[in-house]
Amino acid sequence: MNNIQFLASLLHISDPTLPIGGYSHSNGLETFVQNKVVHNAATAHEFVENMLKYNLKYNDGAFVKLAYEATESNDLKTILDLDQECNALKSPREIRQASQKLGLRLIKIFKRYENFQFMESYEEAVRNHEASSHYSIVFGMYCCLLKIPLQEALFGFYYTSTAGMITNAVKLVPLGQLDGQDILFRLYPIMEQIAQETIKLEREQVGLCNTSFDIRCMQHERLYSRLYMS
Repeated sequence: MNNIQFLASLLHISDPTLPIGGYSHSNGLETFVQNKVVHNAATAHEFVENMLKYNLKYNDGAFVKLAYEATESNDLKTILDLDQECNALKSPREIRQASQKLGLRLIKIFKRYENFQFMESYEEAVRNHEASSHYSIVFGMYCCLLKIPLQEALFGFYYTSTAGMITNAVKLVPLGQLDGQDILFRLYPIMEQIAQETIKLEREQVGLCNTSFDIRCMQHERLYSRLYMS
């Protein structure tokens, strides 16, 4: 695969507008906004940066990396173990179900054009209830199968996650569109740094708890009014 082909694959899989339903999930941000924790451009920037540094890096981002490496080794057992670990770490029901739905829809899109035996084996495990199709696992697997380099795959994952959080903040706070773009520009170095740090992350650090995030996500289920599913 030449550089243009892997770049096209990276742009495709990390496109924030990919029709997998990500737009319907705020991942707890709606609770932070209603509780006035996130209320302007500065606090929205702080929220997204903290999510990258202290949550995604140790959780979904780490699972992208581990799933990528397991796929590279053609190790389905490790993939299934990672999927179960990811499932166990997602305590809030809404977040757990959202991750599973996003993963299934990502498979549905890419299987129409790319047939990989390894992915078919994983799908069979999902049908047999041996795996839960978590988005980060599926993302990491496809990036490896599409021959996207690991660091670029991680940057793409953090980019689409960041863009999604910013889009939600623009709607919920609300912010101006240029405010959202300013936040995105300022977070480029953070995304690059965290992608590099994720590659070097120690295995025992994977899954570090982010209690406040989990609590806000659980509280989202009982908000008086909601624009988002999670």
